[in-house]
Amino acid sequence: MLEKLIEVRGISKMYGKRKTKEKIHAVRDISFHVNRGEVLGLLGPNGAGKTSTIKMLCGLLEPDAGSIHINGLDIGRKRLKALEHISAVLEGNRNLYWRLTVRENLEYFAGNRGYSRQQVAAQTEKLLNQFHLKEKEHQLVNELSRGMQQKLAIAVALLANTDVILLDEPTLGLDVEVSYELRKILKSIVTEEQRTIIISSHDMPVVQELCDRAIIINKGEVVIDEKVENLLRLFETRAYSIKLSEKLSAEQEMKLYSRFPLSTYKASSHEGIIEVNLEHSQDIYELFDLLKEEGTVVESIDRITIDFEQVFIQIVKGGKPREVAAFVEC
Repeated sequence: MLEKLIEVRGISKMYGKRKTKEKIHAVRDISFHVNRGEVLGLLGPNGAGKTSTIKMLCGLLEPDAGSIHINGLDIGRKRLKALEHISAVLEGNRNLYWRLTVRENLEYFAGNRGYSRQQVAAQTEKLLNQFHLKEKEHQLVNELSRGMQQKLAIAVALLANTDVILLDEPTLGLDVEVSYELRKILKSIVTEEQRTIIISSHDMPVVQELCDRAIIINKGEVVIDEKVENLLRLFETRAYSIKLSEKLSAEQEMKLYSRFPLSTYKASSHEGIIEVNLEHSQDIYELFDLLKEEGTVVESIDRITIDFEQVFIQIVKGGKPREVAAFVEC
């Protein structure tokens, strides 16, 4: 049986506008859990309530209602004890002292957690090598590249030896090469150490490659909580590329986007290609009726290999969570 390391029970958060007395619901009655040894993606578009949720998990915001338990400890009642079990890298590399060296940062923050330099010596060396920071260990942080700073911030969080590590946008602002390197390092940590990690990111390849499960928050509510592999499998069964022998008319194109707003249509001088995600099996007949109106001939129909970014867009913009959940369970 899986052990629940974090339990979020019905949390809500409201903010008041400065110029009016109007209250804004940033988070509405959110509940979820995180299992020990799990890698969870906590996702959502800008303004969805994700950042408020993350700050409440880290004890930086107090929920207006509900509770958060970390390793059985209620943050609201035993805040300091509960927060001993979680370390976080928020908004990139901001949890570093820029006037200390790489090694000094690691040793300083370990000391804040009650570890002596001797106690963390072996792990410090391991992290310096694992994150390719050994050659920079005596360099001041403010002289490092953004990628190096980001890697050090994550190494500092790992050295704390907490039960949970929360990484907020771990690849934000990094170039492709450094982002790939960081994903590779995190993947090895997940595989070898089985750490419990929460990743919040707009970098969907990170989520697809590292996360077991994804929770997507939109408009202050959880709209999906499902295994990543299940979501990918679900949307792959619905995604089609339809090649046409001629272009659609302007009226057909307008009807296509009206009925299937998340579809795409590309046309050349002699043919057209529709890429569409069909929520229901009978939707294919409605699409064919649209083509039949003007005698448009279908040359081929192929399934599309979908990635998690497409899944995320579908759920946030057009997904119906109950239908998604029902489909996955089938």
